[in-house]
Amino acid sequence: MPQVIVLPHEELCPEGAAFEVDSGTTICDALLEHDIEIEHACEKSCACTTCHVYVREGFDSLPESDECEDDLLDKAWGLEPDSRLSCQAVIDDEDLVIEIPKYTINMVSESH
Repeated sequence: MPQVIVLPHEELCPEGAAFEVDSGTTICDALLEHDIEIEHACEKSCACTTCHVYVREGFDSLPESDECEDDLLDKAWGLEPDSRLSCQAVIDDEDLVIEIPKYTINMVSESH
C-alpha cells in the first residue's frame, strides 16, 4: 500500500499527516477519508480548482492529467509544475508527498 504524506497546512492539517491508502484512490478521497477536509466545491467532477494540490514527491507515478484537468489547472491559484487537481489524480503504487496550497479560488464558499 502506498503512503501519502501531507505537509502541514495551517488550517486543514496543522501537524501534517501520514497514512496508507489503497492504490486506485484519488488524492482527494484519500485526504477526506483521513479527516483532512480539502475543499471540493464541484463534488469531485473536475469542474473547479478548489481541490488543487502540489505533489512534492511521487508526481511521475500519477497518471497524466487530461485536457479538462489541464484547462482548469490554468485557473488555479499558485499553479506550479507539480500541481494537480486532487479529485483527478489517482494514486498508484508509489508513496506521495502532498502540499495543500495556502489559498484556493472558491467563489461560492461560505467560509471565506
